[in-house]
Amino acid sequence: MRPPTTRLRNSAIGAAVIGLLGSLALAAFPAEGAVPEAPQAVAPKASGALAAAPYEYLGWGSPQKPTDVMAATGVKWFTLAFILSDGGCNPKWDGSRALKGGSDENAIKSIRAAGGDIVVSVGGWSGAKLGEKCSSATALAGAYQKVIDAYKLKAFDIDIENTEFGNATVRQRVVDALKIVEQKNPGIVTYVTMGTTPSGPDATGKDLIKRGAKAGLAADAWVIMPFDFGGHSGSMGQASVSALEGLKGAVKSAYAYSDSVAYQHIGVSSMNGKTDEAGETVTQNDFKTILAYAQQHHIARYAFWSVNRDRSCSSGGDADACSGVSQSPYAYTKIVAQYGG
Repeated sequence: MRPPTTRLRNSAIGAAVIGLLGSLALAAFPAEGAVPEAPQAVAPKASGALAAAPYEYLGWGSPQKPTDVMAATGVKWFTLAFILSDGGCNPKWDGSRALKGGSDENAIKSIRAAGGDIVVSVGGWSGAKLGEKCSSATALAGAYQKVIDAYKLKAFDIDIENTEFGNATVRQRVVDALKIVEQKNPGIVTYVTMGTTPSGPDATGKDLIKRGAKAGLAADAWVIMPFDFGGHSGSMGQASVSALEGLKGAVKSAYAYSDSVAYQHIGVSSMNGKTDEAGETVTQNDFKTILAYAQQHHIARYAFWSVNRDRSCSSGGDADACSGVSQSPYAYTKIVAQYGG
């Protein structure tokens, strides 16, 4: 995921408990040396139209009107990006635009008036991250809560990348903050989105998932972005499937899920057309390969970066606002819109 000239992947009812008898509150961190209990498997909340929620970035260029996208493609949900720090522990769109009273809120109102809804994404590759600017999990959860309250959100995405992803202290802070969010907002759908290798999450990604499991974080989906690989074998669709299988294995291991439950708690956020890596292109056939995999295993989320890019480039056009490949308008969104969880 990318903004202009900058590499960017800046891309409900309470869950029923499965397996164990009774219900348990989310556990606090175990005492040092104690063996934490395996988190319980929970029924997926992220299904139906919510499962297909492509990213749209309203902060630059000439983004399409979301209602036009809805009418042209049938997609009902969007993942709107990105919430960043305003320099302190306070959330704003791109770190500068207020949550209320501006064009972003107007776009959200228009989506809902047309029968759709939104996921709000926090983080991305560029900009000041709330996970780093907020000094504690409680403060970070408070910043997240401001966004949730502003729009009465049903779904929330943490796109953890770059320095926020690479710092173990910050990773733990994000996990702990998101757990607080889940406790304060019963039924909210939560996603954690990160980069990946062609074989699945790297050591840092696996560490993040393990931290989530140890903390009792009931994320609805751990989501990978299978692009910018720096080399892979086979098609990008095949590489994406390989990465998703690696993600499934990591989530299954960390949470002690069965295969079927693990699949229901993973997701994918691809990139349409030419990516940030020279020579790497995700085709419509690759999207169809990912769609078939998603349909086979009923994964929780199929998104991509981005609706802004889902059109051909004009002569001299901005490659950040188009796919870089020959295509009809919204060709990629129409594939993703077919997914129903």
